Amino acid sequence: RPLQTPTFTEEPQMERYLIEHCSPTLASIKTASLFTCDYPCEAELEKNLYEWNMYFADKGVSLMVLRKKDGRALIYVCRMKRLQCDLERPGVARFLQSYGYSEMDVDAALKTLRLRLIKSDEFPHEIGVFLGYPLGDVIGFIRNAGRNWKCFGCWKVYCNECEAIKTFARYKKCKDIYMRLWKQGRSVWQLTVAA
Repeated sequence: RPLQTPTFTEEPQMERYLIEHCSPTLASIKTASLFTCDYPCEAELEKNLYEWNMYFADKGVSLMVLRKKDGRALIYVCRMKRLQCDLERPGVARFLQSYGYSEMDVDAALKTLRLRLIKSDEFPHEIGVFLGYPLGDVIGFIRNAGRNWKCFGCWKVYCNECEAIKTFARYKKCKDIYMRLWKQGRSVWQLTVAA
């Protein structure tokens, strides 16, 4: 049984962000998702994220701030166990080490990602690994400076185009179903698959 829905500022807006941007993660078919939202003050943001994390505790979903800038927070919604598996995939450690990641456990890797986001005005493109994108596509995006892709949806595809197209279709179908069910009155907690 869920805790009471968190009292995040403009609650329906937060739920809408979770449904619109994170449905595949809530459905446990994607490692993680990102969205940006306004926040009134840092203390309230931290309190509300704590409440959301308690709300999702039994479901295996975590929310955290990756960066705060100009009254906007970059929120990372993640299934930590799945992220750990992604970090252990062949080639990932070597790739991330080339960007300054010295440890591959989830907490250390996320700490490094946060630091890279804070210290640079540019977006660190290795973030694709943290979102569950195929390593070949993340590397392809970096090497090609975002050009010469085969197709694009949630990310730009450089390797397995057929598989990516199927994945994009699954994500879109998931989002459409979640949005419909949410508008019909299902809560975000009810729509979140337990890990």
